[in-house]
Order: sequence, then structure tokens, then C-alpha cells
Amino acid sequence: MVRKRTTRDTATRCGVAAVMGAPNAGKSTLVNRLAGSKVSIVSPKVQTTRTRVTGIAMEGQAQIILIDTPGVFAPRRRLDRAMVDAAWRGAEDADIVLVLVDAKRGLDEETRAILSGLRERKIEAALVLNKIDLVKRPALLTAVAAINGVHAFGDTFMISAESGDGVADLRTYLAARMPEGPWLYPEDDLTDMPARLLAAEVTREHAFRQLHEELPYSLTVETESWEEQKDGSAKVNQVIYVRKEGQRKIVIGQGGARIKAIGSAARVELQKLLERKLHLFLHVKVAEKWDEERDYFKSWGLEYDP
Repeated sequence: MVRKRTTRDTATRCGVAAVMGAPNAGKSTLVNRLAGSKVSIVSPKVQTTRTRVTGIAMEGQAQIILIDTPGVFAPRRRLDRAMVDAAWRGAEDADIVLVLVDAKRGLDEETRAILSGLRERKIEAALVLNKIDLVKRPALLTAVAAINGVHAFGDTFMISAESGDGVADLRTYLAARMPEGPWLYPEDDLTDMPARLLAAEVTREHAFRQLHEELPYSLTVETESWEEQKDGSAKVNQVIYVRKEGQRKIVIGQGGARIKAIGSAARVELQKLLERKLHLFLHVKVAEKWDEERDYFKSWGLEYDP
């Protein structure tokens, strides 16, 4: 469990806010910004969030449970269908839904599909236009008008999740709309994701960053074992699964250079997140159909037959 220190107020509100949007709209960046620390992986590649990630934000007397849903897109594989299903289940279970739209892309086909889904499911939502620092104001107003012309939103926010511009107002808005009730988590928790899963996600992010365009979606990471050590550190063994032998060689790199770089970067970040020393060991194995294994879906909270 990842924690942060806060000054306790009397807790009177607690609820769930789901962040929806097209792939690469900035959902994970926004959830991390609202939570005040990293709880979801961020990558320039689309469709990197594969399950519903829970972040926890505190604002005054309110605890906001943030759901970073997978991006909504046209599914082609079983894993794609499970990811889209997870996104909509997250929205249906939430007290409030934020629809995050990339200001540069505006009302594209993926956003239209999300708006259609909201109408079909009768889900109320607020519109959040992201990356406003990259678009001139007249274009922002045009984008908001176009989106509201398709689906009328009661509330609209313009933010930059990357810089934090406008995020404080959004957090205040969410806090005010949480239903009255006790907190569901201790005040210093940042996420309900188990350390094993968080560690796998962090390693997957650094694998994406190291491999660039070579293996966009052909790999996954599993924390195979987690052994507590007497000195307070932990020995962590992870497996990076790829589909082909040639991909395994790419991940390892010449003389093992690439796998060492992935492991080093992941270890440094995990030690910072978990505030403890880790001994991280990475192995690469070939599993041609890892994304068809029922156990994989179960471990990530995805429905095998959505």
C-alpha cells in the first residue's frame, strides 16, 4: 500500500470519481495529479492502462476515490474488449464521471463513441478539456461548443494535467460532490492497488519507455514472487512475457543492456514510491498467447468474457 502524510480533518464525505476518455487523453496523468503521487502508469503510447486503477485523493473533509479507467476505443481482441468493459463498469459504479478530452484532438470519433455510451447508459458526467496549454483559447471554446453540441454537459473544466493548471478547482468540485459518509481508506493511503501489481505496472511502464516502437503491446509484466527480507527490504522477482523469441532478444538487448536499464529505472522509481529498498530481478519469457490466459485477466480484475 502506497501512503502519503496528510493533516487529518473530520471526514464527512467519501465517493468514487471515474475518469473516462479516449486512449492517451491524459487520464493517468490526471489521476496521479489529483492523488498527489504516482498510482497509474503514464506512457506516450496509447492503451497502456489495462485495468481500473484506484487512486485516493483528500480534499478537506472529503475522500475522493479515483478510478483511472482504460481508454475507450474500438476493441479487436479479447483483451481490448475486457479493457473497454472495465472502463464502462468503472463509470457505472461511480458517483461522478469525468470525461477527459484531449484539447488538441477535440471531438474525434473515439470521444463521440464515449458520448454515445453515456447517453445509452444514462450516466451523468462533467467535461474536462485537457492539455489546454497546447491549444489557443479560441480553439478551446470551439471544441467545448462542439462537444456540448453532441452531449450537453452541466459542468466543464479546462485543465492541464501535466502542469496542474486548473486541477485544484477540479479537485474542489469533486470533493463537494462526494456523498456524505465515512472514509473507506486511511487518510494517508494513495491507492488500493497491491504492491505486487503496482510494481508490475511500474516495470511495464519503463519497458514501454525503453523499447519505444519496437514492442508496443506485445508484452506484459507479472510479479512472480515478493520476499520480505530481515533488513526491511524486499526481494522481487518479475517476469516480462513476450509473444516471440525475437521479442525476448529485443527486451534483453545486447549483452543484457536493455533489461538491465529497464530494471534499474523501475527499481529506482519503486523504491521512491514504496519508501523502502528493493532487490528487483527481471526475467524474460516467451508466452505466445499471454493475453488469452484466463489467469491473466483474473489477476488484473478484468472479465474474461465481457
